[in-house]
Amino acid sequence: METQIHPTAVIADGAELDEGVNIGPLCVVGPKVKIGKGTRLISHVTVDGNTTLGENNELFPYACIGMIPQDLKYNGEETSLVVGSNNRIREYVTIHVGSVDGEGVTSVGDDNFFMAYVHIAHDCKLGNHIIMANYAGLSGHVTMEDHVVAGGLLGVHQFTRIGEYAMLGGVSRIIHDVPPYVIASGADKAKLYGLNLVGLKRNGFSDETISELKSAYRILFREKIPLGEAIKKIQEELPYSDKVRHLVEFVQANKRGICR
Repeated sequence: METQIHPTAVIADGAELDEGVNIGPLCVVGPKVKIGKGTRLISHVTVDGNTTLGENNELFPYACIGMIPQDLKYNGEETSLVVGSNNRIREYVTIHVGSVDGEGVTSVGDDNFFMAYVHIAHDCKLGNHIIMANYAGLSGHVTMEDHVVAGGLLGVHQFTRIGEYAMLGGVSRIIHDVPPYVIASGADKAKLYGLNLVGLKRNGFSDETISELKSAYRILFREKIPLGEAIKKIQEELPYSDKVRHLVEFVQANKRGICR
């Protein structure tokens, strides 16, 4: 598999391109960039900074990857961006390197789909199989677990966590942690609308697991009892399966408050 570089592309000295990489017209690749096997930059793509792209990613025109943070405190420190494999990064997507106020690393997993104009800020930590629709934006230090679906035009406040298999409604304002397995939506301030039942079923969750999560959700968010009492009740009355445990531990670990 031969690496192909269009004659109008600008590849800086020091950039590392694996076999089968395809760099299209008018792309710019910086000197500290590493691009994995089979990754394709279609055209007009900029990849800069201390950025590593895994294998078989596809970057569409005007995506801008690995630029410095939009953070006034950033002063040229050596930070990085690590992107996994099999990601689809559409037009005008921006993903920035980390900052020294975080861990210095922005990270994106595998098999994600970022639609046009998505923004992923410095120090975000994204998992796998995530879909973010057009114009969705993550502020700095956001954590997003696997299989999240984020609607278009939403904004997520910095340091917020989004749990796995959550669905975020379009044009939503996410200022508190969103637990795993739920639907959250709201333009003024997002609130919960039950479990993401369609998403759970599509991803192979058994009826038994969904039933357990329904019971845990009801105790946590519908019974109007203190959080500590709710967690104790779940642990005593429900099968403490892996998914229920993850839901409880996610809620316990919140620092920004939980979307309710």
